[in-house]
Amino acid sequence: MVKLLIFDWDGTLCDSLSRIALCIRCAAEEVGLPPPMEHEAREIVGLGLVDALEELFPGIHRDQILAMRDSYSRHFVEHDREPSPFFEGVGETLEGLKQQGYLLAVATGKSRKGLDRVLKTRQLSDFFHSSRCADEAAGKPDPLMLNELLEEFDVAPAEALMVGDTEFDLAMAVSAGIPCIAVSYGAHCPSRFQQYAPIAIIDSFRDINNILNNN
Repeated sequence: MVKLLIFDWDGTLCDSLSRIALCIRCAAEEVGLPPPMEHEAREIVGLGLVDALEELFPGIHRDQILAMRDSYSRHFVEHDREPSPFFEGVGETLEGLKQQGYLLAVATGKSRKGLDRVLKTRQLSDFFHSSRCADEAAGKPDPLMLNELLEEFDVAPAEALMVGDTEFDLAMAVSAGIPCIAVSYGAHCPSRFQQYAPIAIIDSFRDINNILNNN
């Protein structure tokens, strides 16, 4: 029986991928690096920022990483004064799942500062039972975030479920022994998910209810 539901944030709950890609491109231009194409920037959403930059800019130097990190953060805060919307059905589905007694958690490539800011802006600071961020554990696909959440709630891997939109999310779940669901509308093409054997690949966040009710 599933007790703990763990969600990725960007691309799974929040429709923020284009905004993230824009801010990465702006930051790259600002520090003198070639800005990636939008589809290239979207590919690394879900990784911690340092891992993402090393993936986008092979051989990037430490000082460039620091400059990109600061520039990206500044651009994102500016563009995110009005938070990116949730995908259709996310808000009411999460509320319904909480009312049904599920433990709800977030495992994200965002920084702790970034996640806390968006939760506060959305008045959700006390909504989720717990969360883990890349800068306080380990970035995806390392399973540390998930393992810490399992330990925090004393839940077995089979009693948890990870929901994400990238290979990074699913690989992390597989490494932690946690079943997973992939959403088709996020950063990565659904054809890339089969190797991780997700329970389902869903086109609407609301479909989570049907899957939980049938398991």
